[in-house]
Amino acid sequence: MIKVGLTGWGDHPDLYTSSPKQKLQDYTSHFPVVELDASFYAIQPIKNTHKWLKETPDNFQFVVKAFQGITGHLRTESPFDSINEMFQIYRESIQPYKEHGKLSMVLVQFPPWFKCEKENVDYIMRVREELRDFEVAIEFRHQSWYAPDFKHQTVQFLREHQFHHTVCDEPQVGKGCVPLVPITTSNKVLFRLHGRNTYGWINPGNNVNWRDVRYLYDYNKEELTVIQKVCEQLHKQADEVVVLFNNNSGGHSAKNANTFKKMLGIEFEGLAPKQLDLFEGGI
Repeated sequence: MIKVGLTGWGDHPDLYTSSPKQKLQDYTSHFPVVELDASFYAIQPIKNTHKWLKETPDNFQFVVKAFQGITGHLRTESPFDSINEMFQIYRESIQPYKEHGKLSMVLVQFPPWFKCEKENVDYIMRVREELRDFEVAIEFRHQSWYAPDFKHQTVQFLREHQFHHTVCDEPQVGKGCVPLVPITTSNKVLFRLHGRNTYGWINPGNNVNWRDVRYLYDYNKEELTVIQKVCEQLHKQADEVVVLFNNNSGGHSAKNANTFKKMLGIEFEGLAPKQLDLFEGGI
């Protein structure tokens, strides 16, 4: 099974046919899975979780991003008294997704400065223990994890501890990015497409809108054809491939994902009964 979706549901104006309050419902008429990014910036209140669960079809899936305090991105003082408290509250916030059968996986995306070192391996083991009741995908952003001396060990480590591997398509511009490694470590794999904006990846700027620069990219048909081959290769290794387009800045991700879906020749069942032909013609 191959599922195609986007990161977030709030930045894709071409998908919306209803009021701004119904963006998620409109999104679910096009794609069967979404990455929940809000959980990275703050552990979400249970009321939000139940609202989103109620607004989505029975078989809809969420890839829930781990809170930035878990991944090491947090630059300000932690709002929690301890790491134990942070993990406990995070687990409580995502438990309803699992109970309703709508949790695809938890995405733990480590920062570019998270290198392949013993203390970091130990911390990943801490994450595994804290989230032992959940499916967890690991995404690295530092090349050292895939260096020739460590690549095999990285893959074996993920496989041994039942982590899903996150395969990334992104610019190759230094140690703060990872190569595309089409290898699975479990029966499910996450394939995140960040775009190939080399300049924006190196020089995202220092303003609050740096993500608008980094993820500004429109995949062309030739690039999507290569991605399709990678996706099919992954599908031979795993029962389920979850493909998420993260090139949101210029509004390209929804168009690219819809085109990619057509290239794969798949139609998703159980979508919300909304318009399905807004992108007729693709790219």
